[in-house]
Amino acid sequence: MADQDVLRIGTRGSPLALTQTNGVKARLIAANPRLAGARAIEIVVIKTTGDRVQNVVLSALGGKGLFTKELDEALSEGRIDLAIHSMKDVPTFLPDGISLTTVLPREDVRDAFVSTRFSSFGDLPEKSVIGTASTRRKAQILSRRPDLRVVPLRGNVETRIAKIETGETVATLLAYAGLKRLGKADAVAEILPVDVVLPAVGQGALAMTYRTGDPRIMALLQRIVDPATDMAVRAERAMLLALDGSCQTPIAGYAVLDSAKRLTLKGMIAHPEGTQIVEAEAMGPGSEAEIIGLKVANELLFKAGPGLIKEIKKIEPHVYRVPTDDTEG
Repeated sequence: MADQDVLRIGTRGSPLALTQTNGVKARLIAANPRLAGARAIEIVVIKTTGDRVQNVVLSALGGKGLFTKELDEALSEGRIDLAIHSMKDVPTFLPDGISLTTVLPREDVRDAFVSTRFSSFGDLPEKSVIGTASTRRKAQILSRRPDLRVVPLRGNVETRIAKIETGETVATLLAYAGLKRLGKADAVAEILPVDVVLPAVGQGALAMTYRTGDPRIMALLQRIVDPATDMAVRAERAMLLALDGSCQTPIAGYAVLDSAKRLTLKGMIAHPEGTQIVEAEAMGPGSEAEIIGLKVANELLFKAGPGLIKEIKKIEPHVYRVPTDDTEG
């Protein structure tokens, strides 16, 4: 295979990012046997701003785009042909010339309670310190347990687990999907139902970005896109898009497609300190994913009213510029 025919996949260099990218690589080869040659696929590791800066909460730096910016640049410049991301880390707005799709079936969307001292979230004593860099998780934690203290906790999955083991915090919440993919499900003390902690938009799903209109990549994609996952994530991201321009708050959303191809989406926006949680739900044909997302967003904005938005901006107007979730779990 000539060098110009090599498929170059861009990724961050964390253990989870590499595990996910190798999973996509394996599925690409299974669906396209001609890619099975030793040099048919090259994985290109690209370090992002979010990886380099570990001592600042993401939302204060500018949000989730910090984990995709350098990969987008590599795509635009032709240094890679596609990039693999955790869908929940992909910003709402993409650069011109970059397209997005889901790949592979979605993993478990739930958040996991991780602690070496306590077996469940409900077991945490009053005033316990729980770590997370996610405004979404912080709001839902404090909504249920205002007695707890939530502190910033960043880093990849291994780093955050290590900080718990050394006592920096007594517990954290991580995406169960990431722990499973890394073979670290045994670190989970409790899996939290979605009606206790609603997941981030796109949680558990993998994303592929590529140059818009690239015929080679579009042909490869057709065999690895999971339709049910694609419909669900399109609804969630449509909701996020509608909220993004006017409501910089902790946001959560989860859509599921049933056997009759009916899509149900539940969304949430919240006060960062958990003092107010607003939820909405809509259902419709999976083919109307974006319409369902817009319906939920409009209901959330109506229920929240200007008071919630005003309160959020009063707290930290410079921080909540984009809805963010902590990457790598």
